[in-house]
Amino acid sequence: MRLMTQAKFAFLVLAVTLAGCDKPKGAAPGKGPTPVGVVQIRAEKVMVTEELPGRTSPYQISEVRPQVSGILQKRLFVEGADVKAGQTLYQIDPALYKAALDNAEASLAKAEANLETIKLKTDRYRELVRINAVSRQDTDDADAALKQAEADVASNKAAVETARINLDYTRIVSPISGRTGISSVTPGALLTANQANALTTVQQLDPIYVDVVEPTADLMRMKNELASGKLKSAGPNSVKVRLKLDDSTVYGLEGRLEFADVTVDQGTGTVTLRALFPNPRHELLPGMFVRAVLEEGVNEKGIVVPQQGVTHDTRGGATALVLNPDGKVEKRDLELGEAMGNKWVVKSGLNAGDLLIVDGLQKVKPGAEAKAVPLETAQ
Repeated sequence: MRLMTQAKFAFLVLAVTLAGCDKPKGAAPGKGPTPVGVVQIRAEKVMVTEELPGRTSPYQISEVRPQVSGILQKRLFVEGADVKAGQTLYQIDPALYKAALDNAEASLAKAEANLETIKLKTDRYRELVRINAVSRQDTDDADAALKQAEADVASNKAAVETARINLDYTRIVSPISGRTGISSVTPGALLTANQANALTTVQQLDPIYVDVVEPTADLMRMKNELASGKLKSAGPNSVKVRLKLDDSTVYGLEGRLEFADVTVDQGTGTVTLRALFPNPRHELLPGMFVRAVLEEGVNEKGIVVPQQGVTHDTRGGATALVLNPDGKVEKRDLELGEAMGNKWVVKSGLNAGDLLIVDGLQKVKPGAEAKAVPLETAQ
């Protein structure tokens, strides 16, 4: 009886096993390609830009020094204030120079009086020599004395002018309009003509220069692309420049490229470019670190993609996933240009017609199969 029970149990297990083997393989639900949201890349007209580091420098700068020696009486400006060209900044004690001018004027008056006397004498001698009342020698001596007196007058006039100029130099004026710096002297200091140390510095800040450096390789690349037609010039004398400040904010006013140096720095292999920016509110100060964005030209077949389709690897490199015609995911390494709102300009790595995966990036990996679906469905 016990043997029959065991036999029945074995028969039931075998029946269940055979029933499971007879179930069709396709009955279990299979996993198909992962749906992902894609956008098709199209070529469009893009302004090609380059971002370069640089520093600001004043449009004009003047170091103020005395041109005559003397004791400083007054400082007539506020440090850090704006001054006009010709405005008096310092006053040197003028007493000695006023006395020198008075002395020169007195010598000039004496020379002019002497000239008048000699001139009258010479005129009389010229009349008398015609009737042989005086000798020819006396007349020649009178003419020579007249010329000597005229030379004395001219010399004294020059002395007066020199004394007047030296007196004017006791007023030390600003040679340019701009903003003053720190004064290196105080009243009572002894100043020396053309001394090495400047009394103060005046800098013109509006407009202001921005000097940037560009590698010669990039400069040659841009020229070759313009020559080959890959880039089109934005127009003659139209290289515009925008600024990004040290805190990443964008300066509100646009500048223009003024100058490109003709000499390559042998140490760094770079060329200096100079741009000119309006600076009416003096937001830009000399020596500030900035980044200049230069418009190099127009790419008629530029590539612009949504930022959500671009990721970065552990080394900071930009990458993207695309869906190839075989329905498989490919990874592309990108070289990015400037950000345009919520999009990136792509310099290399993507082509027109590529299907860029912008939604479902976390669901797929390179080499996996995927299916392109509308973005709304993928989300």
